[in-house]
Amino acid sequence: MKPKVSIIMGSTSDLKVMEAAALYFDELEIPFEINALSAHRTPEKVEEFAKSAKERGIQVIIAGAGMAAHLPGVVAAMTPIPVIGVPINASLDGMDSLLAIVQMPPGIPVATVAINGAKNAAILASQMLAIADETIGIKVKKFKEDLKDKIIKANEELAKVNYKFKVN
Repeated sequence: MKPKVSIIMGSTSDLKVMEAAALYFDELEIPFEINALSAHRTPEKVEEFAKSAKERGIQVIIAGAGMAAHLPGVVAAMTPIPVIGVPINASLDGMDSLLAIVQMPPGIPVATVAINGAKNAAILASQMLAIADETIGIKVKKFKEDLKDKIIKANEELAKVNYKFKVN
């Protein structure tokens, strides 16, 4: 089994956020890899990773980073593979990370999700993969249908909750 997606993060302290992506890929049975790579502390490893990703079969990269948050952009500069950035709330309520990731120069796009939005990054990655992989497309469609069912059930439960002035 070869990974289709690579989840990377600047530090293992980011795992508590990035794990949401890993759990989603497990649920949909999409092979992935996960690594800690720092744009500042191990730049040569980041370069090696980015330049070899395509030949290793990686089709989408999800890069989580906090604070200076250079990892997604540095990787995007070195690979033709789509990169999805996950800003991590490490300081300044994550706004520093969000702005660092979303404000890329022309020619170096990084798709960016919400602060700590690793699960949405994984969903977006699976939708990208589904363009060429019908099996993944079926799984994504079922996942989305299950979301709809969850909110319908939640609303049914909410209807049973009583308050003094609630009108049914």
